[in-house]
Amino acid sequence: MSATGREAPAQSATADREIVVSRVIDAPRELVFEAFTEVRHLSRWWGPDGFTTTTASFEFRVGGVWDFVMHGPDGTDYPEWITWTEIAPPERIAMLHGESRGDPNAFESVLTFTAEGAATRIEMRTVFPTEQLRDEAVEQYHAIEGGQQTLGNLAGYVTGTLRTGVEG
Repeated sequence: MSATGREAPAQSATADREIVVSRVIDAPRELVFEAFTEVRHLSRWWGPDGFTTTTASFEFRVGGVWDFVMHGPDGTDYPEWITWTEIAPPERIAMLHGESRGDPNAFESVLTFTAEGAATRIEMRTVFPTEQLRDEAVEQYHAIEGGQQTLGNLAGYVTGTLRTGVEG
């Protein structure tokens, strides 16, 4: 199942282990990128619809860590841990994402921010260690829909709250 929203280039060596979602956001690339750089922004939009986030620690730098809990709409808590592996403002962010440091099932995500006129295309490419883990994320955790909802929440936050400068 393709979630790219555009014709895919030649299949990559990791295609059977990856999920790709993208969205065009009606805001400048620097503003969309900024929404990832500070926890006060991330905590307002991160996650699928109905989820909230509580952060234990956050340091946005290569090697820095974001340690947080996502709270599902049904009350389930999901411990999460991200370490940033590459930051190239305002073009690219790469990270390792798991439940905790040393998680053997952690996956790699690369976010690219491409200017499209006055708008920005954000692409989130996630590569899992195995095809089985990718399939589990899609089937059990609805990762494609969750990724699309997360980017939708980002778009709403950036074009509403952040772009207008009205933060509550």
